[in-house]
Amino acid sequence: MAIQTHVPIITRVYQQQGVTIYYPEVFGLENLRAQQMINYSIVQLAQQLIDRQYEQQDVNHFAEMIGTYEIKTNERGILSLTLSNYAIAPQHANGLTITKSLTFDVETGEIYQLESLFKPGSNYVDVLSNIVKKQIEDREIPIVNGFSQISPNQDFYIADKSLVLYFQPIEITPHYFGAPMFPISIYELEDIINEEGPLGRMMVS
Repeated sequence: MAIQTHVPIITRVYQQQGVTIYYPEVFGLENLRAQQMINYSIVQLAQQLIDRQYEQQDVNHFAEMIGTYEIKTNERGILSLTLSNYAIAPQHANGLTITKSLTFDVETGEIYQLESLFKPGSNYVDVLSNIVKKQIEDREIPIVNGFSQISPNQDFYIADKSLVLYFQPIEITPHYFGAPMFPISIYELEDIINEEGPLGRMMVS
């Protein structure tokens, strides 16, 4: 069976009293089970972002909540996307945006974790952390309380031939800076990439 390189996507919308959530839904996959798994994971994550807004802002309702998404990669059997949720509570001066991402193998519905992008024992945390540190220095990114290393399951997405690591607003930078993102060329990681994983597929011309 040939790999389904490009996945058809439609936009769904959930609306309820000040809440508008746009999210993607895939369709037309040859593997219906994979299609169901992907769509379930997307809906589940969209709901988790809603729940997290209530927890972090510690309110029981919002003046406004808007959910959006971006497709970062949709080729070579890889679907990588972000879901973002912005919410502002009544009487709050600033809203909060939370972004999370999912990267799928569209043949199986598997969700890739950061670790699975690299060869076993490759010490990818140190390699990526050193690259992030250098970018922080080169780009003069303001950091709160210092930066030591990324998490083993750091948030990421794949865009073209780059791995993009990112942090939530105020996680490592001041509020005004927003969500810091660190794009890393896959060719900079060539020695440690799992050739069978999504970055390996992106390396092929």
